[in-house]
Amino acid sequence: SLPPLSCGGIADAAAIVVEESTSAAGQVLLLGGFDEQGVALSTVHLVDLATGVCMPQAALLDDRLFSAAVRIPDGRVACAGGYGALASAEVWGPPAGGASNAAWTWTQLPAMSVGRYGSCGCVMSDGRFAVLGGRSTGGFTSSCEALMVDRDEHWHSLPPMHHARSVFTCAAVGRCIFVVGGDTASTEVYDEALNRWIRLRCDLPGDRSLEAMGSALSTLNPKP
Repeated sequence: SLPPLSCGGIADAAAIVVEESTSAAGQVLLLGGFDEQGVALSTVHLVDLATGVCMPQAALLDDRLFSAAVRIPDGRVACAGGYGALASAEVWGPPAGGASNAAWTWTQLPAMSVGRYGSCGCVMSDGRFAVLGGRSTGGFTSSCEALMVDRDEHWHSLPPMHHARSVFTCAAVGRCIFVVGGDTASTEVYDEALNRWIRLRCDLPGDRSLEAMGSALSTLNPKP
């Protein structure tokens, strides 16, 4: 088991793995969420999983929980949406024209075309930040959109998924995006080359839906 967090209980925060960690158990960046009193947070903490120590970072521009967050190819962190169907988005990185050791700050990005929470975020093969599904003011949504940070002036629509889904998991592999779960047992994949979603034949076992789960990519070494 891991030690308790020095910053107290935080739920439904977005978590970003810090690959450059020197910690024995690794580090994660926790964005937003809500505290033990149910208050939405804009806090950002760098957490050492070996010790539970939370190091405060620059706060988000908006309180966010159930948001979508990714680390884009240049190392910055992008975050979008959140409870209340937020459409706003922001990116955390070094200030423009600042010194190499200057503290990172949050900068506003163009707002999404659809306010949403419980969506899933991933990085496409060309570096775009994609936000998929979630809940909007009209309920569950299958809509998807993507933004090239610092290049696009607005989000560009992607084809909608076959199933509307919220608090599900997604993973970008090569030029494909896999989505699983939410309030459905279905699975599907977006093929960037074909620009369309394809239903997979393997749904979750037992016709079960799984919500608020995580995912990780692993490299399997089959036995000879």
